Amino acid sequence: MLIVSHASAQEKNDRLDSLLSSLYPGDKPGAAIAIVKNGKVIFEKGRGIADLDSKRIITLSTNFNIGSMTKEFTAYCILKLQSQKKLSLNDKLIKFFPDFNREVAGDITIRDLLTHSSGIIDYYHYVDRKRYTEFWDKDIVPAIKSVDSVYFPPGSGFRYSNTGYCLLSLIVEKVSAKSFPEYVRENIFKPLGMEKSEVIHPDFKISDRAFGYESVNDSFKISDAKESLFFSTMGDGGIYTSIDDYLKWLMAIDSGQILNAHLIKEAQSPQFPIDPTRNVSYGYGWFIAGSGADRLVYHPGSNGGFRSIVFMKPSQKYSVVIFSNQSGIDLESLVRQINKIYEIDDRAYVRSDSVSS
Repeated sequence: MLIVSHASAQEKNDRLDSLLSSLYPGDKPGAAIAIVKNGKVIFEKGRGIADLDSKRIITLSTNFNIGSMTKEFTAYCILKLQSQKKLSLNDKLIKFFPDFNREVAGDITIRDLLTHSSGIIDYYHYVDRKRYTEFWDKDIVPAIKSVDSVYFPPGSGFRYSNTGYCLLSLIVEKVSAKSFPEYVRENIFKPLGMEKSEVIHPDFKISDRAFGYESVNDSFKISDAKESLFFSTMGDGGIYTSIDDYLKWLMAIDSGQILNAHLIKEAQSPQFPIDPTRNVSYGYGWFIAGSGADRLVYHPGSNGGFRSIVFMKPSQKYSVVIFSNQSGIDLESLVRQINKIYEIDDRAYVRSDSVSS
């Protein structure tokens, strides 16, 4: 039975390897991927090119921008500060940003920001683009502080909001008296040994860095920090990490060690119902679909030419994580193909883009 089981596992790995080879040819931007089950890494691979100029290849230590997967970390920082009684999720936005329009900031809570239920406007439409060459979280406040409207009353709807998570990173800075990159480094990266991970910041440099590329008519155009005004915001999508480092975060979540297990459970529990008919909710930095043994926890990311996704089925201690530096592959569909190979029931899964406005 042991021999048959091993052969079956190897066959699955071979099928996935073949699938990745077809999607990510070795001479183009590619991806790094890992699969974890029952606390063990059962598959890990890097394919393709990290930098088309140098032809440096992607490995498990290559650092990618993970886009909105950053929100997992931002939410954890806020929950940690709450556990230390340095803030409350019921605190209103006006407490931290007294210059904001009171009709808006007097009603929105930190909890609303965490669950994308604040109704706060997207900052992109209010930025004087001629004024900036790089746009940071701190620049959002002057851009929207006088806006006197919201998309809907706080707590009454769901609208995915990068604005909200940038404001959360600023709240972390105000409460902790540390920069957001410093706080993340000291409270998450260092304890977990994620030594090469970093939050983007001015004069940012990171070793073994992948560059993001947009797929255009079978060719690739770089779409990275210098090419996008809004690439540099931190709280919504500013983390660079590798598969090697991110696995330390995943393993800590699975094991309940090092990180505060209560905070992780809170973050990965339904906090705001997005679509009750399909049983999909948002936690704090995570999408949640299904319940009980069928519960799925996941989050995609997109920033410039980078794409990323993490998918977890906690009842089976099963996780898939993919970091890619090209925009041409639908990672949510790829995850479902991978789940099929490894015989993971994901019928409760609801695509994030089908519930996010």
